Amino acid sequence: MAHSLDIDLLRSFAAVAETGALSRAAERVSRSQAALSMQMKRLEDLVAQPLLRRTGRGVSLTVQGERLLVHARRILSAHDDALAELSGRSLTGTLRIGCPDDYAQAFLPALLRGFAPRHPAAAIAVVCAATPRLEERWQRGGLDLALVSVARSAEGEILRHEELVWVAPRGAPAAWPDPLPLALGDPDTLDHRAARAALDKAGRPYRIAYASGSLSGLLAVTRSEQAVAVLTRAAVPPDLRILTRSSGLPALPRIGLTIRMDGAHATPLTRAFAAHVRSVLPAL
Repeated sequence: MAHSLDIDLLRSFAAVAETGALSRAAERVSRSQAALSMQMKRLEDLVAQPLLRRTGRGVSLTVQGERLLVHARRILSAHDDALAELSGRSLTGTLRIGCPDDYAQAFLPALLRGFAPRHPAAAIAVVCAATPRLEERWQRGGLDLALVSVARSAEGEILRHEELVWVAPRGAPAAWPDPLPLALGDPDTLDHRAARAALDKAGRPYRIAYASGSLSGLLAVTRSEQAVAVLTRAAVPPDLRILTRSSGLPALPRIGLTIRMDGAHATPLTRAFAAHVRSVLPAL
């Protein structure tokens, strides 16, 4: 007997994976927690694999669950796109997106190019700022959706991991003086805190030459050879170089990229863009 993957089951499974809790996922898909649990049991029976692992904090995906999630996101994205196109239901409204400057340069053009043609009547407004400022704005209701940086160990959905790297001009000297001059983001950003923690642990003296949420200002200071910057690897411009371990600087951690969205009150347009990001961003 042939089996097929039901769209409703996959949508519920994706909600469980993204929220990490059956209670929150049930609210997102407008089902009771008991009904959602039954759906997950049906899906596990259908694929004959365990998909979820119950923990003290909620649920996490098994290896088989992670594999299915990749397929589920592609299937759901294709299904929703086909339905919107064939029914003539191009989504309308205004979508307010928040994104850190470095991710805006690295990823946002590709994300918007793939989404805007599908929904030409939608108005998209983009706000670029440091993650803490985006978090504050999203909490106040000033953004429909925000892409933000989180610690690699953070709970919940991580769409992509990025390595933090030390960056300097290509013509800058190989050895920097002590104390090491730094160009960093705002004091409460991950790059700022990670750089200082790594240098403190290594016992390397440093001074803050520049600290601001402005990426253009940070890059200007770095290009003038006045300081070493910390960026995500994907955001390093071609005129700057990544400093390797041979430079004597300590290793920096990887960070995660996730979505902030109020799933219970999100508009169809916001949900559509979130689904698009989840299907496209990991492969960029």
